[in-house]
Amino acid sequence: MARSERPHIVVLSGAGVSAESGLRTFRDSNGLWEEHRVEDVATPEAFVRDPELVMRFYNLRRAQLKTAKPNVGHKLIAALEAEYDVTVITQNVDDLHERAGSTNVIHLHGELTKVRPVSGNETVQEWEGDLAIGDLDDNGIQLRPHIVWFGEAVPLIEDAALTVQQADAVIIIGTSLQVYPAAGLISFAPASAPVLYIDPAPAVGYELRGRENLYVLEMGGSEGMERARELLPTLL
Repeated sequence: MARSERPHIVVLSGAGVSAESGLRTFRDSNGLWEEHRVEDVATPEAFVRDPELVMRFYNLRRAQLKTAKPNVGHKLIAALEAEYDVTVITQNVDDLHERAGSTNVIHLHGELTKVRPVSGNETVQEWEGDLAIGDLDDNGIQLRPHIVWFGEAVPLIEDAALTVQQADAVIIIGTSLQVYPAAGLISFAPASAPVLYIDPAPAVGYELRGRENLYVLEMGGSEGMERARELLPTLL
């Protein structure tokens, strides 16, 4: 397929984008990990040890997601598609980017609204309600949340890296760039591509240090996206 003549914008998004929609982040002081240890709800071993606890944790998150709505930041990211080719690469497991109108989203860490059999990733299916022991796929295999847990491979990381390599500009929003391998994706961005880093308390770590065309926007997601939208035409 021939590449569009429009600039390709890659948005790397994290939990901070959805925080404005009322979805708590894991790393904040009131984050989800304070109520549950990572080892108890977000590892393959936890699912083997206590699958009901793990399912309950994600059932609650799925229910919360139904009441959440895309915020201005999500909508501004989606609005970029009017002028650019846009790919969103997100660490988020919610569907707020899609509900805001983004049409090309890569979910690195899975999706709350989907499930898959415990034996593999081949047959992912949509799932709206609670998931329980005894919910099976068509082959009689127990279903689990379609979430990439700690200690599991990230199936879409190579696709994401190839996408970043083709970026004309990169916007980083709502992520501390601390969780690997997602944090390493920015290293694949061409040296010529400007990088706009939106964060109310930015920490320019190893992956960003030394980039000559780095623009740090020290502000929240929605405000930062407004500023990024103004800056992009002057940078491309």
